[in-house]
Amino acid sequence: MNKSQLIDDVALKTDITKVKAAEVVDAFISSISDALKKEDKVTIIGFGTFSVVHRKARDGRNPKTGKALEIAASVAPKFKPGQALKDAVALKRQ
Repeated sequence: MNKSQLIDDVALKTDITKVKAAEVVDAFISSISDALKKEDKVTIIGFGTFSVVHRKARDGRNPKTGKALEIAASVAPKFKPGQALKDAVALKRQ
């Protein structure tokens, strides 16, 4: 599912226009992004938790040449699914 399909699904399930659904989806994404920029954790009970992880600089290897290189420190978003989401996906696979 891509963003436009998500907007269509939200509009259908909530009986609002696609324009309004697009605003809702954009606001949701923006709110999570803003919180992560501040390094806050966003927890949605039953769905999951969005957080920020700090990765230290480390040594690595170019897999093609085998040459050593340094991988810079970085900050990245992380998502940990909640139990309800795990259960919903697991039921779907059976």
